[in-house]
Amino acid sequence: MSEQVDPQAAALNRTVETANPAVAAMLSARGRKIYFPKLGILAQSAEARGKSINATIGTALAEDGGPLCLPSISSQLNLAKGAAFPYAPSPGLPDIREQWGKMLLAKNPGLCGKGFSLPLVTCALTHGLSMAAYLFCNDGDILLTPDLYWENYDLLFGISHGANIVSYPTFTPAGGFNLDGLRQAMAARQEKKLIIALNFPNNPAGYTLLEKEVPELVKLLVAEAETGRKLVVLLDDAYFGLVFQKGVYTQSVFAELCDAHPNLLAIKLDGPTKEDYVWGFRVGFITFGVKGGTPGLYGALEAKCAGAIRANISNAPMPAQSMLLAAWKNPAYAAEKQQAYELLKARYEEIRRVLAAHPEYREEFAALPYNSGYFMCVKTQRADPEKVRQKLLAEYSTGVISLCGILRIAFSATPLAKIEALFANLFAACKAG
Repeated sequence: MSEQVDPQAAALNRTVETANPAVAAMLSARGRKIYFPKLGILAQSAEARGKSINATIGTALAEDGGPLCLPSISSQLNLAKGAAFPYAPSPGLPDIREQWGKMLLAKNPGLCGKGFSLPLVTCALTHGLSMAAYLFCNDGDILLTPDLYWENYDLLFGISHGANIVSYPTFTPAGGFNLDGLRQAMAARQEKKLIIALNFPNNPAGYTLLEKEVPELVKLLVAEAETGRKLVVLLDDAYFGLVFQKGVYTQSVFAELCDAHPNLLAIKLDGPTKEDYVWGFRVGFITFGVKGGTPGLYGALEAKCAGAIRANISNAPMPAQSMLLAAWKNPAYAAEKQQAYELLKARYEEIRRVLAAHPEYREEFAALPYNSGYFMCVKTQRADPEKVRQKLLAEYSTGVISLCGILRIAFSATPLAKIEALFANLFAACKAG
C-alpha cells in the first residue's frame, strides 16, 4: 500500500530524496509525513498582514492594534509589548535564528566555510532532542549511547519514540573515551540505520573528548558510513563551552561531522540554557549538517522540523527569545559570561586540589574522568552508592545523586567554600559503609 502523505509533505520528501537519498532513508514515518503548512490559516494570515482590517490572527488586539494584555503582567516586563506577548513563529524569531548561526561560527571556527542549516528554535534542548526523535526515530530503531547518559533519554527516546537504547562502557580502563566500545556496538548491530547520541560535556560524567580523540571518533564514524549504513548522529551540546582543562576539545564535534559523509547526518542540539545560565527560559536550537547538503535539502529539513514544532508546542516562548537577543547585543554580555565561567572553573579546580590533597579518599572512592561541564562522578570502592547517598542526607546534610552505580556531584551548584566539606563528608559516609 502506498504511503499516504499530504502533497506538501510529498514535495518536501522529493526535495530531500533528490538532494540526498540517504537522508531521505533516515526519516521516520512521522518525519516523512510532517510538513510546515504553507497553505491554510498561516498562509492566509500572512497574506492579510498589513491590511487595514485583519481579522485572521488568533490573538487578541487592543483598539490601537497592539497586543491586548493585562497591565498587572506587562508592568513586570522590561520589554515592548510586541516583543513579549505575540506568538513567535514556529521556527523561531528570524533574528534569533540568524544570530545563533553567527554565534555558532564564532564559537566553532571549524564550521567556517562549511554548510549547515539555519538553526531552528526549540523549547530548550529537551524539546530539540524530541524533535530529532520525531523526525528520525521509528519504533524499534536503535539509539547507541555511552552507558553514562542523561536518564531523560529513556523517557524521550525509549518510551516516547519506541527506540531500543543500546549502551557501551563510556570509558576505557585507561580513562579515555571508549571509542572501541562504540565500534564494537556498531559492529554488533545489523540495522541499516543507527541513531548515535554523543553528549559532551557528558552528563553525568563531566567529560569532553580530548583533542587527540576527536579525529579518531570522526574516522570511526566515517568508516561506518562508508559501509553504506545510515548514521543519524545527535550532538547533545547542552553544556557546550564549559571546558576547564588544556588538551580538551573546545569546539562541538558538529564542526567535524557536519560535512563528514553523505550517509552521516549530524544534528546539533544546543542553546543558552546552560551556556547563558537561563534554565527557565526554555529556548534551544536544532541545526542540521551533512556532506553535500544543499540549500534545498536544508530548507526541506527546516520545514519538516518547523512542522513538528508546530504540531508539538506551536512555538517557543516569545519573551525569552526577545530577552536573549537583547542580551547578546549588550556590550556587557561577554564579560558577564566569562565571570560565570571563571566561577565554575574555580570550583572544578578546587575539586582537583582537594582530591590531590587527600590521597586517603582513594581508599573509599575513585573519581571518573572529568574535565568540563557541571558535574563530576565518583565510583565507590566498597560501599553501596545509594546507601552512601542516604547516609549523606541523614547524617551530613549533604545531597548528591546516585545513578548507574556511581555518585554524581554537581559542583555547578556547590559554593566554592563548601567543596572541601562535601568530599570530607563523602569520605566519612563511604567509610561508615
